Amino acid sequence: MAVTYQSSITAFLDSLQYEKRYSPNTVSSYRNDLMQFFDFLEIQFDHPALTDISSAMARTWMASLKDAGIGAKSINRKLSALKSFFKYQMKTGIISRTPISNITAPKMGRKLPVYVEKSDIATLLTYVEFPSDHKGRTDRLIIEILYNTGMRVSELVNLRESYLDTANKTLKVLGKGNKERILPLSIKLAESIREYVSAKRQEIPVADTVHLLVNKNGQLLNRAYAAQVVKRYLGYVTTIEKKSPHVLRHSFATHLMNNGADLNSVKELLGHASLAATQVYTHNTIEKLKDIHQKSHPKA
Repeated sequence: MAVTYQSSITAFLDSLQYEKRYSPNTVSSYRNDLMQFFDFLEIQFDHPALTDISSAMARTWMASLKDAGIGAKSINRKLSALKSFFKYQMKTGIISRTPISNITAPKMGRKLPVYVEKSDIATLLTYVEFPSDHKGRTDRLIIEILYNTGMRVSELVNLRESYLDTANKTLKVLGKGNKERILPLSIKLAESIREYVSAKRQEIPVADTVHLLVNKNGQLLNRAYAAQVVKRYLGYVTTIEKKSPHVLRHSFATHLMNNGADLNSVKELLGHASLAATQVYTHNTIEKLKDIHQKSHPKA
């Protein structure tokens, strides 16, 4: 990318990281989206100045994304990055108007969250054998924590030993924007975590004692490792196409809703900023009720 926009992008990303405390992954996504947009402007419109960028230019970029097969969800995320960027430029006095203000985001078809059936989760945690070594205990705990708490994989790998409150059976989590929430634990899971920490200290003297989950060398786990573990073990019990940590999060929320949990409570447990993100799980509940009605009612 030419130097034309680099200083403006850097200042914006710094504000996200240091003022708004966005996560490194979010900042990286914003950077990639902005660079893609400005690379397009340089090629198609001979790198116009920030004050000369028009709505037509932004719409042309969005059209090119659609032509390239980019989905509505991804385009909306990129458009959101642009809106935040130009809003920041107005705030700092670089521009007097934003070219994104009157652009409508493409409509997205609502997809129901994919989840694992309760019986399949029960089979995994009851009958599938995990190795008895540190790696096996780590792999099992990854799955147990993700399913029993519904936390994000990014929150999982950043858990600290000090976040566990054994007496109150709770686990602290730092979510998006470093927002803290306290999650309840079952007696069994709290004990499993405590036993894991004890075994880790005995078996791996050089282990990281700040973070909870570590690999066989005592080093902090990464998200890719957790994703591989979930994909492998879910493959033993389910045929769903997508097998990821987020599917366990969906399973957690769906199973709660199907068992009558309050929507606001599920929202708080998931760490959603608004009910809109949580309401998608009510659709799965309705679909389940329809299925029960179809199978059980004599006049269905």
